[in-house]
Amino acid sequence: MPQKNRNNLPLEVEYTHIRKVLAVVSGKWRLYLILLLGEHTFRFGQLRQQLPAISEKMLAGELKALVALGVLRRNVYAELPSRVDYSLTPNGLLALPMLRQLPQVGQLFT
Repeated sequence: MPQKNRNNLPLEVEYTHIRKVLAVVSGKWRLYLILLLGEHTFRFGQLRQQLPAISEKMLAGELKALVALGVLRRNVYAELPSRVDYSLTPNGLLALPMLRQLPQVGQLFT
């Protein structure tokens, strides 16, 4: 019989969920991007200005990965010049309160 956790879920199911979360936040800049976006919408250039230490190539890759993971929404507007902006999806917004607590947890280890 599989071992269960306190929520009565089999441990392998719990670990699967944890692996999914880690896939979302495992990129070097992903947490910063999610927290920076919060309830806001930013264009690529605005995100680049807010995180000057990130290269354009890295930013583009992290944004693409977060869109593929379903955390970010990429909105493309049919304008010239083209305009693209990024915002959190409902799933990204759901994770936001927990992610905003990370600095408090970090203080416990200093």
